Amino acid sequence: MLDKDEVKEAIVNVARHIFSRFGFRKTTMDEIAIASRKGKSSIYYYFASKEEIFQAVVEKEAEIFKQELIKATNPNDTPAQKLKTHVLVRMRSMEKLANFYSAIKDDFLGHLDFIEKIRKKYDQEEIQMMESILVEGVENGMFEIDDTSLAAIAIVTALKGMEIPLFWGVEEKDLESRLDHLIHILFHGVMKR
Repeated sequence: MLDKDEVKEAIVNVARHIFSRFGFRKTTMDEIAIASRKGKSSIYYYFASKEEIFQAVVEKEAEIFKQELIKATNPNDTPAQKLKTHVLVRMRSMEKLANFYSAIKDDFLGHLDFIEKIRKKYDQEEIQMMESILVEGVENGMFEIDDTSLAAIAIVTALKGMEIPLFWGVEEKDLESRLDHLIHILFHGVMKR
């Protein structure tokens, strides 16, 4: 027999797929119960509301996202390689983590108290990751940056701005090309030298 945490985890995994398919607004507790092969009252035993399930889903995807970024960064890589890996993994992960992406982008979901907390936590964690790469690059003499904190904020902000246009109707080969151009601009800027 499964323990309470395992059952909750199974419900969250099922709910991830339903929320990503139908979105938060259109997903019902009935759909989650049916897909989980549980009665609706059983779902309510583990989660008080659809919002609570969605929170668990978003937190799970946020953790998946963070772990993918950490796992993809090889400590033996140069700071330039780490920056490129961060950008590539970040942009590709956003596409796969629909609920997390929806939570950080959808203004409709802003009324849910936990969304703003997750957004802030996610922003801070990513900025810290980016800054550690930049600091290492400055210390190694690879990057020339006066304020690594400000540069990290600027890069993460630019990446956020690229998310939606980057993925609209883009095939994998075109995505790779767009990401290469973005990384080139990050490394070399637009000024002629």
